[in-house]
Parts: sequence; structure tokens; C-alpha cells
Amino acid sequence: MCVRGKDMVDTKSNNPVPNFYRASAEDFKKIPGRTIAYWISDQTRSVFESGTELSKIFSPKKGLTTGDNEQFIRRWYEIDVSQFSFFSDSNPKWYPMTKGGDFRKWYGNNEYVINWAKDGEKLSNFSGSVIRNKQYYFLEGASWNDVSAGLFSIRYIPKGFINNAVGPMMYGIKIPIENVIALLNSKIGDHYFKFLCPTMKFEIGDISKFPILKTEIITDIQQLISLSKNDWDSYETSWDFTTLPLLSSDYLTPTIEASYQKLRSHWQEMTTEMKELEEENNKIFIEAYGLQDELTPDVPLSEITLTCNPHYRYDASKPEEELEALLRTDTIKELISYAVGCMFGRYSLDKPGLILANQGETVEDYLKQVPHPTFRPDDDNIIPVLDDEYFPDDIVGRFKNFLKIVFGEKTLSQNLDYIAQALTGKSTSSPEKVIRDYFLKDFFKDHVQRYKKRPIYWMFSSGKQQGFNALIYMHRYNKTTLAKMRTDYLLELEAKLDAELTALSEDPVKNKARISKIKKQIDEMKTWDELLNNKALALIEIDLDDGVVVNYAKFKGLVRAI
Repeated sequence: MCVRGKDMVDTKSNNPVPNFYRASAEDFKKIPGRTIAYWISDQTRSVFESGTELSKIFSPKKGLTTGDNEQFIRRWYEIDVSQFSFFSDSNPKWYPMTKGGDFRKWYGNNEYVINWAKDGEKLSNFSGSVIRNKQYYFLEGASWNDVSAGLFSIRYIPKGFINNAVGPMMYGIKIPIENVIALLNSKIGDHYFKFLCPTMKFEIGDISKFPILKTEIITDIQQLISLSKNDWDSYETSWDFTTLPLLSSDYLTPTIEASYQKLRSHWQEMTTEMKELEEENNKIFIEAYGLQDELTPDVPLSEITLTCNPHYRYDASKPEEELEALLRTDTIKELISYAVGCMFGRYSLDKPGLILANQGETVEDYLKQVPHPTFRPDDDNIIPVLDDEYFPDDIVGRFKNFLKIVFGEKTLSQNLDYIAQALTGKSTSSPEKVIRDYFLKDFFKDHVQRYKKRPIYWMFSSGKQQGFNALIYMHRYNKTTLAKMRTDYLLELEAKLDAELTALSEDPVKNKARISKIKKQIDEMKTWDELLNNKALALIEIDLDDGVVVNYAKFKGLVRAI
């Protein structure tokens, strides 16, 4: 039996004295599992007698256990998408998998894929795996986190998924799955889970006992799911991502500031609409369960689980002004990330969705899909990130060109100012320096965070002196990439710095600081070059199926630590 006696609502029906409860043992028998919840009202308890257990209407099922997640599970963006069932139905190796995730209602947390090649042959033959409820795989359903530090949340899952043990699913038997999503995401769901699942572990057996009453659902549940899906797909870590919302025709203007303001208004409308729909949904179920005296339909903004809602995305206790500043900063960082994706050919300004996302693809593969690109991707998959513009494909130079193409040349200066202000929170007289510093110091760190420690853009770096840095895109890597990086960039940069030292030496007193910095950078680069040369001669190959962790380790000492 589970006992829970914390901050519950006192009700007149069974608690005339504050903090004192009296309940008959017969009352507990009305609750499935005879949970000792002595504080609950007669009305709450009576629903167990009049309602139907969830498992008689829906079928909740625990998913498989691999026994070795590192071998069988990946984030979807690590792999070659031609082997992913979402993009290809020709004998795919990888399939979408539910695996819990953050507190999020209605839709989302779709990030993982599992190796299910040949109907899971390798996994089925692995000694540590447990394959459960296979007959339910790939069916439409709803998934939740089996453990939560806070409120329960359940999400719609379309056909095509396999469920994991920590991301169990339920399936409709007699009525549409959307109906149970509406109920369990309501205040009624939270109310009953407080004593059905007091430890915040949402086991199949406990979920199965949830009391279902016949209720006419008036709320537009499909709209709630649609709003959540549109929000989830607005970010590049979704496999349904098509383009950055900031750059869509609905919001794009010549200035980033005006474009963001239009987009922000749209996000506020989305958040407001979802809040209203959720509160209407709560009202319907609270009335159906007769709990108007115990529950209110109100939903705080922090529980409107849209990434575009800063009250949910960040610490809701922060001042409104700070929340807005955080959202603006992250939106600008997402613009920069998308621009880098266009530089590598992962995305295109001329075609929605992924372009280059298969192993070893080249610009030639890109041009087959986008013959006349507005913004051409980098030819050699090596973009230098340096403290000055030493090369034509310097990342800041390429980013400026991206901004000119998207927003126009006339507003470039204004847009650079806005970006720099968003990154630092203040005005600056040198926006290009702010942006360069961001690429040097913070871009890769933000990328690692965005991609949950599975970066797809890798930062090769000579070390703390920042003498040499270059980004590559792992999907376009080949065994000659390191040799090209060394001959066309590292050695070329050393020659340029040597020439700069010679010029600076004409006035060593005036240029003392710069001379010292360059010497330290050159020394660092020469040491790093030994390792780079050795790795280049080794002609290292990678296999995207192995994932980022395995492949990234092959370049230890050359790349920034994750």
C-alpha cells in the first residue's frame, strides 16, 4: 500500500478539523490497490465506483529494454537519415523510439531512434535485451515518462514508433487515443495521480487503475496537439523541422528586430490559445467528475508546455523582462545555428527540410537537390573560426553574407547591431567583434547543449590560445578532411601569422601585446600540427551508425571536449 499525506485540500465532507482525518477501512477498498489516501473527498473516492478502470478502455503497455542503449539507441540527428524509417521506407535500420524526456504535454520529445533492422534481429538476439509487447510496435498511441520530478504529462504518438520501458505507451481499444490524452493532461489527471502514483513513478499498473467516466469532450484536442507539434517542429532538433520560423514569409522583414517582433506576437497568440483550450478542457473534466469544490481549471503559464513560451522554457520565477531577454537571445542563437547549417548544406534557403544528412555527402549532392542555390554551402566542409578574417570562407564573413542574402544589404549594419545586442544584452560599438567572439567562445558550447551532447558540427581547435579553430559537419566528413584542414588552412594560417609578426616587429614596443599573442598561438599550432598530421596520415574513417560518442573519440586531442 502507498501512503501520501501531504498538502492536499481539506474537504468538509470528511475533515471537519484541520489536519485531522477520519476514514473507514471500507473507504480504502473503493480505491484500486487499496491505497491509503485518507484525505481524499467522498466525491473523489466515489468515482472509482462509478467509473471504469482505464485498462478496460485503453491498453497501456511497457516497452522494450535494450540492455545496452549505447549500442542500440541514437539521437536521430547522429545517424545517416537514408537509414531512418521516417525518411526512407527502403529497408531502414533505425526507427523512432519513445524514451520519456522533459515535462511536455500533447506532442514532442521525439528525439531517439533504435536499431530495429530486419525486424529487430540483432536486438532480439542480444542477451541483455527484453522485447515486450511487440505486437503493439508501430501503432498509434500516447506516451508518457515513467518517472517525473513534477506533473504527469502525456503526448500523442503517430504510427511508426517503438516504445521503450522508460517511455511506455497506451493504445486505444474502444475510443480514440486523443480522449485519454485530454483526460490525463487535465487537472483531473494530476488530482488522481497524487495518490495513485504518490512517488511520481507512473507505472503501468497504477496508470491502469485510473477511473474513466463517460464524458463528452468538447475541447478541440486536435488543436492542442497541433499547436504543440508546430512548436516542436519549429526547432532544428525535430526531424520534421523545415525552416527557421524567423525566416518564414509570414514574419520576414528587412530587419531582424521587426521580424522577431512579429514572430513573438505569433508565439504569444499560440500560448494564449493553448492556455484557453487547456482551461476549457479542465473545466469539462472537473464538472464531469464533480470536483468543482476541489479543483479550478486555471493553468499557470509555466505549465503551457511550448518551447516558445518563456515561462515554461526558463525559470518562471524570473522577472518578465528577463524572460523576454532570454527568449530573444536564444532565438538569435537559433538563427546563427541555422545559418551555420546552411553553410554546411544541411539546410538550404531554397528548399525546406534536410538537404545533406547522409554519410559523406558533398556539394555535388547538394546541387542535385538545389541546382541554383541562393546561398551556396561550403565546398570543402571546413569553415575557419579565427580571431580575424584570414580566409575567404571565414565564418563571420559567411554569416554576414547570409544576412545580406536573407534580409538585404541595406540593413546589414542594423541587423549586426541587433544580433550583438541580443547576444550581450547591451549596445556595442563593435558588433562584428561580439559576433566573432561568440563563434570563438560560445557557439560550440551552445551547439553541444542544443544537441544534448551529441554535436553534429565538430570544432577542431589547437587549444586555449585560439590559434586555430575550424568547424566541420560530421555527415560530410571523409578520410581526407584532416589532410585538407592541415595543408589548406593550418599551414596557410601559420605562414600568414609569421608574415604578420615580421610586419609588427618594425615597432616591437607598440605591438608588444599582439606579438606575444601571435607567438603563443604559433607555438600552440605547431604542437597541435604534430597530432593533426599523424591523424591525417591515418586516414581515419567514421561510421555514422556508431554515433557521435564513438566517432568523436577518434579525434581526441584535435577537437574541443564535449
